[in-house]
Amino acid sequence: MKRLLYALAVLLLIPGCGTSAQVNSGSKVSGKSYVIGFYNLENLFDTYHDEGKNDYEYLPDGANEWTEAKYAKKQQNMARVIADMAKDNGAWHAVLGVSEIENRHVLEDLVVEPAIAAANYQIVHYDSPDRRGVDCALLYRPDVFKYIASEPIRFDFDTDTRIDWSQWTQEEKDDFRTRDVLMVRGTIDGEMFAFFVCHLPSRLGGKGADLRPRGAEIAYNRAMELQKEFPGIKIVVMGDMNDNPTDVSMTEYLRGKETIEETTGEDFFDPFLSMIKAGYSSLYYRGEGNIFDIVMVNSALAKAPKGTFQIQPIVKGKYYGRIFNKPYMTNQSGQYKGTPFRTFSNGAFVGGYSDHYPTYIVIKK
Repeated sequence: MKRLLYALAVLLLIPGCGTSAQVNSGSKVSGKSYVIGFYNLENLFDTYHDEGKNDYEYLPDGANEWTEAKYAKKQQNMARVIADMAKDNGAWHAVLGVSEIENRHVLEDLVVEPAIAAANYQIVHYDSPDRRGVDCALLYRPDVFKYIASEPIRFDFDTDTRIDWSQWTQEEKDDFRTRDVLMVRGTIDGEMFAFFVCHLPSRLGGKGADLRPRGAEIAYNRAMELQKEFPGIKIVVMGDMNDNPTDVSMTEYLRGKETIEETTGEDFFDPFLSMIKAGYSSLYYRGEGNIFDIVMVNSALAKAPKGTFQIQPIVKGKYYGRIFNKPYMTNQSGQYKGTPFRTFSNGAFVGGYSDHYPTYIVIKK
C-alpha cells in the first residue's frame, strides 16, 4: 500500500504524463508528443548466480560484495533518474531502451520501484550469450506503444560482410560472445515503429574496432529489411555503441547523417553527431568526453509527412537529442570531478548512478 501511495504521489508531480512532453526547462511541446530514450544502467545485477554466466563479482561473497542493500540502492538510483526525466519532460518515456542488465528479474524489480511504478512499464527482454550475462531490453508504456513482435538478433561473422575477418581464427570466432541486438516492433497511435536496442562490443582488447562496425551493420541490415517489408515504418536505433557518432561504425555502417536534409531513405539521422562536435558528452572514456549513447532515426521519422510523428528539436531549439545530466548524477569534486557519478569507484561502492548519462529524443505529430 505504501508503494502504491508513493507512486500516485509521484504521478501527481508529473504534469501531462499521458500525452505531451515538456522539454528543456519550460519549452512546452504541443499536440501528441512522446519521449524515446536510452539508458545504460551500468551493471544492474541481482545478488544471485545465473548458471553459465560470469557474474561472480556481483554476489554477496564476490569481489564487489554485492549485497541486497547495495542492490536496493542501485534500483532506487536508476528509478530516480527515470522519474526525474519524466518531471523535466512532463511525461514518462513512452519507450526506454536499457543495457547492462543481468536478466528480466532485475527489470521486474525496477519497474515496480515506487518512483516509477505509475508509468506501468512493460518489459521486452531476451537472454543473450554475453559471458558476463548482461543484456539489452526495452521498457514501454502499453497505453502508448502497442506491442506486435520482437526478436533478438545474434552477432555473427558473416563472410559476405565488407569487414576483413582474416585476423580472426575460426576458434576465436566460435568462442566470441556478445550481446544480441534487440528489435521490437509495434504501433504508436496507429503508426508502425521498430525500435532497435544495441550494446555493441566494448573497446577492451585490440579487435573491437572490427566488431562494432559488424554490430552496426547487423542492426542496419535488419532495419532495411523492415523498411522493405513495411513501407513507411518509422525506425529508431539506440544504444551504447561504444563508439562516437563520428566513428565509422556509425557514419558508414549505420549511415548516420548530421542533418535531416542529407538523410535519404537508406540513411539514419543522428542527432548526436552535431552534439559531439559542439562538445557534449554522455560519458568519459580514458579521460575524454564521448557520446556512446546514441539515438538515431530513419528518414521516415526524420522527414515525416505532415500530421504524422516526426523527431523534434529539443535543446536550444536546434539539437534534436538531449543528454540528461543533473548535478546529483555527476561527481562534484575530486579526481573524477565533472564525470558521471557511478556505482563503484576504484573498486569501492560509492552508491552512485551510472557511468553513462541517459539520452533521448522527442517525437511529435
